[in-house]
Amino acid sequence: MDLKEYMSVRRAYSVVRQAVASDERLTFEEFAIICHLRELGEPVKTSAIAEYQGALRPTMTHRTNHLEKLGLIERAEGTSDRRNVVCSVSEKGAERALELAGLTCDQIPNGHALSRTSPDRLVKYVDAMGGFFCKAGELVLLGLRSLDGESATIMRLVDTLGLLQPTVSMSVSSLADRGLVERERSAAGAHTTSVRLTHDGEQAADELVEKIEALVVRRKPRTSN
Repeated sequence: MDLKEYMSVRRAYSVVRQAVASDERLTFEEFAIICHLRELGEPVKTSAIAEYQGALRPTMTHRTNHLEKLGLIERAEGTSDRRNVVCSVSEKGAERALELAGLTCDQIPNGHALSRTSPDRLVKYVDAMGGFFCKAGELVLLGLRSLDGESATIMRLVDTLGLLQPTVSMSVSSLADRGLVERERSAAGAHTTSVRLTHDGEQAADELVEKIEALVVRRKPRTSN
């Protein structure tokens, strides 16, 4: 997977998520879980899902509790050890994964990476992406990295990432405090601030890009004639 593909999916899903009713809204990581279970097609231990997402057990318990509450997954005790809870995607969950994938596809503009992909194929991308947890600040670094060294206003980053303006602004402030981005007044107006990566920010962004490029998207097995 490359950076443009990753950013296309994350931006599009952020837009979709904001349009969903708050009581049915899924984080990207929760969306990835139902895509992952749909792709595997069999029950999976909660511990294995936590390993897949690199998450601590309490975090994964919270995510699977939410998904179960929404009826998107089913949980049961393991057959050999009752302490091992296994999760499987429900029929509703499998349908929801494909529905969200379709909505995400619709939000990828023509000419952008994966603009012509199918919902079924996008499920595979989200499955792969679920193995890489990315916080809002890291998304800002990746957004700036995708602009090939250009500076960007907060509003341009909002459009690039599909995140809400307060989220982007707080992330930029945190990154600036850590010396990963620098802010400057734009020539367009005294009240407009542009943001660019510092040298340390470029290195941090490149490390994130390496992790993205290591993600492998499952392909359909070839059928013999």
